[in-house]
Amino acid sequence: MLILLDRKMPETAKEKLAAYGEIVEFATEGITYDAISGHPDIFFCPTPAGLIVAPNLPEKYFAILDQYKINYIKSSLPVGQEYPETAQYNSLVTNKFIFQNPAVSEPEIEKLNTELEIIPIKQGYVRCNLIALPNETFITSDRGIEKSLKQHKLEVLYVDSTCVKLDGFEHGFFGGACGLFENTLFICGSLKYFKERTIIESYVKRSGVSIIELYEGEPVDVGTILFLEH
Repeated sequence: MLILLDRKMPETAKEKLAAYGEIVEFATEGITYDAISGHPDIFFCPTPAGLIVAPNLPEKYFAILDQYKINYIKSSLPVGQEYPETAQYNSLVTNKFIFQNPAVSEPEIEKLNTELEIIPIKQGYVRCNLIALPNETFITSDRGIEKSLKQHKLEVLYVDSTCVKLDGFEHGFFGGACGLFENTLFICGSLKYFKERTIIESYVKRSGVSIIELYEGEPVDVGTILFLEH
């Protein structure tokens, strides 16, 4: 198991994650702005058809994917310095749905997963703001995403993410502070900082998912913790 994470993640959290797989610390320079330069969900989009990857991902990470025989597709749209070129790979794809802003998302995501239903979202940073739990329930920190999912009769819990830290911004997003692998939700920080803590815990538990808090401090948006099986 490869665990792709932002190099700037707190060391305590990295150490705890290392018990679950091989850590790959992610960082880029000169491609996009600093706050998200190490965020995996800016460069990678996991889908049922394979991992879709930005073409300007630094070569050393392509070498790691090849070394571990990770199934990936090198896409065509490069990540850029500013939105929307920072959000092209930030769709969330499940076994049934593609949650994306169609005006922003890399078209390859849809082309390679034609059997999936598209749920259009106005927010460009979908994956940063949305978690799909195994029982087809969802958690979001964006009111627009919440509205879109409810319009499609999907069950969704809204979480206020103002306690989530992201350098250079007032706050980060809930999804960006998390990573889901099988039936475990990993959170980069403690739930005690969320006013909805009890609601989150019961909602996640109802989906058959356990929660692991990676350290006791304030939650940090690390651009999603990506778990890549090989």
